[in-house]
Amino acid sequence: MLDLSVYKNKKVFITGHTGFKGSWLCKVLDFYEANITGYSLRPPTEPNLYDMLEFDREINSILGDVSCLEDLSKALNNAKPDVVIHMAAETIVRESYHNPVKTYTTNVMGTVNILEAIRTCETVKSFVNVTTDKVYENHEWCWGYRENDQLNGFDPYSNSKSCSELVTDCYRKSFLNENGKDGRAIAISTCRAGNVIGGGDFSSDRIIPDCVRSIMSSNEMVIRNPHSVRPFQHVLEPIFAYLKLAHMQYENPEKMGYYNIGPNEIDCINTEKLVKLFEKYWNGGFVIAPYDTKVDNIHESEFLKLDCSKIKSKLGIKPKWNIETAVEKTVEWTKAYLDNKNINDIMSKQIKEYLN
Repeated sequence: MLDLSVYKNKKVFITGHTGFKGSWLCKVLDFYEANITGYSLRPPTEPNLYDMLEFDREINSILGDVSCLEDLSKALNNAKPDVVIHMAAETIVRESYHNPVKTYTTNVMGTVNILEAIRTCETVKSFVNVTTDKVYENHEWCWGYRENDQLNGFDPYSNSKSCSELVTDCYRKSFLNENGKDGRAIAISTCRAGNVIGGGDFSSDRIIPDCVRSIMSSNEMVIRNPHSVRPFQHVLEPIFAYLKLAHMQYENPEKMGYYNIGPNEIDCINTEKLVKLFEKYWNGGFVIAPYDTKVDNIHESEFLKLDCSKIKSKLGIKPKWNIETAVEKTVEWTKAYLDNKNINDIMSKQIKEYLN
C-alpha cells in the first residue's frame, strides 16, 4: 500500500470540504498532518459531520461558491496548493430535477472555474476531479461500465457530471499540458466513484440516512427501489483512492487518467439487501415497510455496476472492506453518534482499522 505519510505538510486544496465525503477527506488528511485549505458553501445539512468535527479549528476553511470564479481564484492562489481535489457539487438526483439550472451551474461551471483558477496558480501539480458512477449512458447492462463507455447521464445531476468530465478533458488537452496553450503540464484525473455509505451522512434521499431517520422517528423504513443494484462502498474506499491517485500522478504523470472506483462485483447489491444488512447489524428496533408503496415517478436506473479493473491493474488500488464490513462500520458510527460518544475518536479508530 502507498504510504500516505507523504501528505505530511503537503498543501492540499479541497472544494466541497464541508460535505459528507469532504469531511471524511479532511479527517484522513488531518490524520496525516497535511496542510488543508477548504473552499465550500456551508454544510448542506443540519446536523452535519463537518461541524461535529469542528474542523474550522484545524484547517483553513473558506466559505465560497465554486460558481464565483473571482473568489475561487483568489482562494486558490492564496493557498498555493500542491494538490487540488474538486468535490464541490450538487449531488442529489431528485434535487437536480427540482433545480436543474443550479445543478448545471455548480457542476459544470464549477468545474470550469476550478480549472480556470488552476491555470493562474503556478504551484498546482496534481488535480483530481471527483464525479460519479452515473456519468455513463445507462443501458441496464448486467456487467460493469468501463472508462471508455459512452458518457451521457440521464438526469440533470448525472448529465452535469458527464459534462464535468468533458470539461476536464478539454482543459487538459487545450491548456494544462506541455503542448497546450499555456505550455504548462499538470497531472489531471477524474474519478467515477460508486455509491458511498458511512457514518455522518445526513443527506436526504439516500438509503442509509433514510434508515437512520426511520429509527430516530420510530417509523417504518420505506425502500423506494428495492431491486435497484448499485456499487455500494464505504466512504473510506474512494477517499483513499483519490489521495493515492493524486500523489501517484504528482510523482508520475503517466498515472493520470479516468478511473472507476467501486467495490468488487460480488459486493454490488440491490437496495433491499443493503437495508437488510443494516437491519442485521442494527440488531433490533428497525422495521422495513412493505414494498408496494409508490413514492414518486422520478427516473432512477435499475442496474448499475462499475468495472474497476483499470484502477486495480494500473495503480494497484483495490477495495479493502466488503459490503458487510462497510455496513457494520456505518452502524458502529451511527450508534456512537446517537449515544453522544466522541465522533473524532470513532472516525480515527475506523481509519486505523482500514489501514490495518
